[in-house]
Amino acid sequence: MTGIPASAAGGSSRPRGAASAPGTPGIAAMSGSKAGKGSSGTPAARSAQSPDAPGSSGALDEARAPRGGKLTAAAVNQASVWNVANLLTMLRLVLVPGFVALMLEGGGYDPAWRSLAWAAFAIAMITDLFDGHLARTYNLVTDFGKIADPIADKAIMGAALICLSWLGDLPWWVTGVILGRELGITLLRFLVIRYGVIPASRGGKLKTLTQGVAVGMYVLALTGWLATLRFWVMAAALVLTVVTGLDYVRQAIVLRRRGIAERRAAAEEAER
Repeated sequence: MTGIPASAAGGSSRPRGAASAPGTPGIAAMSGSKAGKGSSGTPAARSAQSPDAPGSSGALDEARAPRGGKLTAAAVNQASVWNVANLLTMLRLVLVPGFVALMLEGGGYDPAWRSLAWAAFAIAMITDLFDGHLARTYNLVTDFGKIADPIADKAIMGAALICLSWLGDLPWWVTGVILGRELGITLLRFLVIRYGVIPASRGGKLKTLTQGVAVGMYVLALTGWLATLRFWVMAAALVLTVVTGLDYVRQAIVLRRRGIAERRAAAEEAER
């Protein structure tokens, strides 16, 4: 006999790492239960908690996203103010004092200065057609544009009408009717905005175009049949101004009644 059998020595005849007898928890089972509870010292646990782990990097990025997202959104909103649509609106605002200066230069009756004033007025009216289209088409609508665009429109038209009436080329009552309608409809839009938005109608767009052509013809020092033509164009602009103004009032009344009715229906439904 060269050795003592393993069973006689009190050991196990099974190979190391083999499963234990039934009813006796083995080393593998015990180690498995420990692994199930998890240990921060194990390589697997450390890799799961590590920021470099594939699953944890997304979670950390999401946790950090709100702050960075807010900063990015603020930066985009700040930069969007300087888009091309708003720049055209700013140009119209800058043209207003320039137009007034050109209009009144040389006593207000010099054909050369009046032609330059007409050029400034024409540029302002043309940019008015493009800035809104660009803002809607390329999603460049900003809070600044919503406020500045109607101000620029009213400013250039109001400046032209007041200058013409000041120089005696246009009766003051015409200026009063046009400006009164424009300011009144703008105020009306703000009053009913809680119930909805009054959309711009085709008549309103035609009114704006006719007003621009009529005022532009009065800015120019026209004589003869052109002077007679501008009178009739201005008359058409006045008719469109009054008719579309009354239509906007009607739309505002309908919109308000509908909004009140919807609120009452919603309140009654909530009480049930």
